[in-house]
Amino acid sequence: MYDPIRASDAVIARLRAHHPTLIDLTTGRVERLLAALGHPECRLPPVIHVAGTNGKGSTVAFMRAIAEAAGLRVHVITSPHLVRFAERIRLAGKLIADEQISDLITRIEAANADQPISFFEFTTVLAFQAFAETPADLCLVEVGLGGRFDATNIFDAPAVSVITPVDYDHLEMLGPELSKIAWEKAGIIKAGRPVVVARQLEEGEAVILAEAEALNSPLGLMGRDFDAWEANGHLLVQLEDRLLDLPRPSLMGPHQFANAGLAVAALAALNDPRIDDEAYAKGVASAVWPARFQRLTVGPLAELAKARGADLWLDGGHNPHAGVALAEAAGLLISRDPRPLVLIAAMFARKDAKGFFAPFTALGPKIIATTFESDSAAAASDIEAAARAAGLQSELALNVTEALERALGGDGPAPHVLICGGLHFAGEVLAMSQETWPD
Repeated sequence: MYDPIRASDAVIARLRAHHPTLIDLTTGRVERLLAALGHPECRLPPVIHVAGTNGKGSTVAFMRAIAEAAGLRVHVITSPHLVRFAERIRLAGKLIADEQISDLITRIEAANADQPISFFEFTTVLAFQAFAETPADLCLVEVGLGGRFDATNIFDAPAVSVITPVDYDHLEMLGPELSKIAWEKAGIIKAGRPVVVARQLEEGEAVILAEAEALNSPLGLMGRDFDAWEANGHLLVQLEDRLLDLPRPSLMGPHQFANAGLAVAALAALNDPRIDDEAYAKGVASAVWPARFQRLTVGPLAELAKARGADLWLDGGHNPHAGVALAEAAGLLISRDPRPLVLIAAMFARKDAKGFFAPFTALGPKIIATTFESDSAAAASDIEAAARAAGLQSELALNVTEALERALGGDGPAPHVLICGGLHFAGEVLAMSQETWPD
């Protein structure tokens, strides 16, 4: 089995050999290495910095699509990758080349001089160095974990900070209280710099608002200062000075209307005259972000589903908040095409599997629990037990292929099949065929 996080490509093998995978919530080592390289982070185009629990990647994808529709060259750093390390870094619109990665690793390791630094810290520095060496108009930076002490949080004056919905996840490092998680995310807010914020739970919202007020940062809060909603299949975004009537977001699910609206508001706060209403419309309708309620139509699993007349979907959601969004999207799917729903699920052992399954109870799907290659993966039996504890019918499978064969078995109508539980698991699915590798 292919492991997309400990990937077997040469880049990952080289980095893993010298840099620990353990997350270190501090910016000190990144700042030291950036200084040794002559501060490439100071030679970047305007930066939009994005934190939050869910929706970061989708919001970044919408912003990139909109900005590129306006003709801007856009740098992007996101994490994790699904199949290949290069997915993490886009230079002026294109995935970074392996040869460039190799050259950067050599130079950065020389500058690091064998000092301690983690895999994610090294990757962040590598991205910033690459960004500094390639002309572009905009830089989109996604937080890896948390925000306040994340390796990416080294910008004193980002053009805009963005906070997507904050909820319970990574409690072992950020929690356990929601207020503590929100405090970590609010750490990307910088003095006097604008911040655009998605709808939040009350406890988290209070913390974010207090941080922005303390730093005198202009804040736009969804539902108060701007808003976004679906109307007759369109996305309406009410900004301070105008109402935008935009196409349906290209990414599937009701939650993507909010993500796309947040992206529009963030770019409006950037105040770049090149980004006009036509660019907003084109970008919202064309954004691509793999493993976010992605319809799989090619590859070995898709062929199995197609032969049975079933549709196959893939999503990396893995926490209770993501479960709510996924259940809403699946509910819409069933309302349009009332066939049975089957979830094929696997996730890391530290995740709240029961909380993830709970929002699906009204839909009554069958859960087929499985696992994937990782020392941190939950046993399929634990996933099955969590599904049963949430009141759902569940059974076991050795791997995702066997799980799909079970999902497609029987004489009833061909089901809707959703593979879900985490980006690591989703990456394993996409890696099965080069046709489904993200590009």
